[in-house]
Amino acid sequence: MSRGVADIAPARLALLNQGTVASATLTEGLAIDFAQLLAAAVPAIGVARLERMRAQAAAGITGRMALAAQLLLDAGTDLAMLQAHPSDTVRGWACFAIAAQAGLTLPQQLAAMRPLADDGHFGVREWAWLALRPHLAARLDAAIALLVPWTADPSERVRRFACEALRPRGVWCAHIARLKKEPQLALPLLQALRADPAVYVQDSVANWLNDAAKSQPDWVRSLCAQWLLDSPAAATARICKRAQRSLT
Repeated sequence: MSRGVADIAPARLALLNQGTVASATLTEGLAIDFAQLLAAAVPAIGVARLERMRAQAAAGITGRMALAAQLLLDAGTDLAMLQAHPSDTVRGWACFAIAAQAGLTLPQQLAAMRPLADDGHFGVREWAWLALRPHLAARLDAAIALLVPWTADPSERVRRFACEALRPRGVWCAHIARLKKEPQLALPLLQALRADPAVYVQDSVANWLNDAAKSQPDWVRSLCAQWLLDSPAAATARICKRAQRSLT
């Protein structure tokens, strides 16, 4: 595994830039030349759009993901082709393209995003919630109601999305001020996942509560105490221990 960008073999980086392989680590994903990949994935993208991408080569990864998606939408690219692409970064662009499409309702956005939320690559799954998070946060009550059924999905990846997408603080994303102040609003999601059998989901629930504990520590302590009384499962104990890791 590559430890840093400089450790990635040139032949490996070339394959990543050509979009013929998926990134194996976050470092590999960060090393990809978006303009090269854009040209390889969508040869008809056009010189002007590639120049816009090159001009943002030093920008943050999330901003470049959103720009690539907008360029692809402007070019009328088939999103189904992007979603089926072997490159996880290209499939990540599809996530941002879905989020940026005009005229979609929140239920339509979620339905379109679901296959990507259940993608086999860890990076695509992260891009799925990151891309849609601003829309979910803007319609928080509706988003929570729409995500409740996802907490009962057979796929642990989909269940995790239901929790991870609305973390009060999260990673690489804007905070959701309303959930920092009123974390109890998300209880319909959290309650449903408090004894989830998948460690992948447990970690997300614990991180959600750890986020909440930074602004509402007493609420997190109280909730965990209640959960441990109501649900003495090993999964719940693990979640509560990790949820309170930053509390003294």
